[in-house]
Amino acid sequence: MKGAGGTSGGLGHFFIGLVMMCGGFYMLLNAIKVTSSFGMGMGLYRFSAGGSGFSITSGMIMIPFIFGVGLIFYNSRNILGWILTIGSISGLIFGVISSIRFSFRSMSSFDLIVILVLAVGGLGLFLRSLKALDKKYPE
Repeated sequence: MKGAGGTSGGLGHFFIGLVMMCGGFYMLLNAIKVTSSFGMGMGLYRFSAGGSGFSITSGMIMIPFIFGVGLIFYNSRNILGWILTIGSISGLIFGVISSIRFSFRSMSSFDLIVILVLAVGGLGLFLRSLKALDKKYPE
């Protein structure tokens, strides 16, 4: 009988590694705190020219979007309307993504070691089960 992945690796290693890996990565992702400071008056993009700073807010990005949607409803083949609409939506998406902050919640070093051993050890055990172990008994 062949093991995991059609190799002679053990099915037990496969499932134990899979459970360890899933548990470890779940605990790792559960320990990450995600915050955002996105709002309509928040500056998404900042430029500095001549010693003064200029900030483009998310509300300013909505103005070309409104004109683009109006041009599309007036004439759907108008390329300028599509460029304004898609460009505004892209700028808004990139602005939201760039305003996201990731941080770890406070945990003890033991908790972090357990998480890393489960995640990386499970990954190693999982990958080991996919490797052929018995070279002297080819099928």
